[in-house]
Amino acid sequence: MEGLKVAKANLKVYIHPSKSNQVSRAVLRELSSLLFTYNEIFDGVVLAYDVNSLDPCAKILPGINPYIGVKLKVNLLLFSPKPDTLLEGKVVKLTQESIHLVVLGFSSAIIAEKDIREEFLCKTKRGQEVYASRTNKRHVIKVGTVIRFLVKSFDEEILHVYGSLIPEHTGSIYWLDKNLEVVSHNDRSEKKRKSEGEQIMLQQHAVNGELSSLDIVQKRKNSKKLKHQEES
Repeated sequence: MEGLKVAKANLKVYIHPSKSNQVSRAVLRELSSLLFTYNEIFDGVVLAYDVNSLDPCAKILPGINPYIGVKLKVNLLLFSPKPDTLLEGKVVKLTQESIHLVVLGFSSAIIAEKDIREEFLCKTKRGQEVYASRTNKRHVIKVGTVIRFLVKSFDEEILHVYGSLIPEHTGSIYWLDKNLEVVSHNDRSEKKRKSEGEQIMLQQHAVNGELSSLDIVQKRKNSKKLKHQEES
């Protein structure tokens, strides 16, 4: 899935003097406060962090309540969906007007009716709303289906994604992956048939006494070799 990236950051965490005997715990608490919130500096939602190094030399900052500044290097996993990137989400609700999803378990997403390609028809099947493909009856989107969709925009304040199912390579992940496997298998079968066909043709030429291109090249080599021996 696109929209995820890892960023390396040099941070300075400010700790209250009362926590000076528990620096590591205080640093982790401060980093945890960044989780699942959009950060303008990193241009993304912080999903996880990994502290690489912690400077043992903390600096006391002057002031009425002097804080301790601790420098550290951190790897951050960021969720930063950009327009025209592909995301994956689980369908939680379906209506005639829209498809609602959850991405990575925390971000909501919606695909409006105008952004769903005409291939899909919303209908009631076994008492529940589903979007079924008109061209591939096995391609069905229902509650619980994980789908791949295109990002139109992302609201950083409420962590909400607006998506699209217009492109052909979007839809149910299960169906898309299975369909790609079938296409790949067909390609391999076609190449195999071609190879077998060429071998059969070569065998037929040999039976009929015809020369293949390899035979012609070999005969030319033998002729040149014989001529060289006669001249010497």
